Amino acid sequence: MLSGRRLDLLDPSALDVEIEDIAHGLARVARWNGQTSGQHIFSVAQHTLLVEAIARRATSLDQRARLAILLHDAPEYVIGDMITPFKAVIGDAYKAIERRLLAAIHLRFGLPAVLPAELTRLIKSADRAAAHLEATRLAGFGETEAKRFFGTPPQVPPKLERDYLVPWSAGEAEARYVKRFAETAKSE
Repeated sequence: MLSGRRLDLLDPSALDVEIEDIAHGLARVARWNGQTSGQHIFSVAQHTLLVEAIARRATSLDQRARLAILLHDAPEYVIGDMITPFKAVIGDAYKAIERRLLAAIHLRFGLPAVLPAELTRLIKSADRAAAHLEATRLAGFGETEAKRFFGTPPQVPPKLERDYLVPWSAGEAEARYVKRFAETAKSE
């Protein structure tokens, strides 16, 4: 990692996880394998901030829930973002590495290694809503196709779309991610 940390993928330690490394990596990992419109990639960092904004609109969240949402795709700072059909082909080996990384990341930031089922459902719901928006606004999906893969389109205000669905530069995505994480970590 740029911080100088070395992270063992097979046995990750929470002591080797730094938010700056996560932000840097996620800001440079493309969602949709880079197949999106816009001058810049639509990064996992930007996606994560969109997911958090959608979840905040849906319900009031405590600090730990907001941190968990911001970290929901954090393993991808190391292993990248694979499209879902490819993850299914790879199967359990990928999922096991992803779970171990996420557990270490959670522990590093004071979260349980495994989140409560209710919070996991909330994250998945907001993640699917974000994917629907990304698919139809950035990745060339029609509404019918997006609905088949991601469910009912979310109702979000135009400002949320303007703020989160125009791809940012890697530097901007990294800075916004670090800022939001810091605001969330110090709240309450």
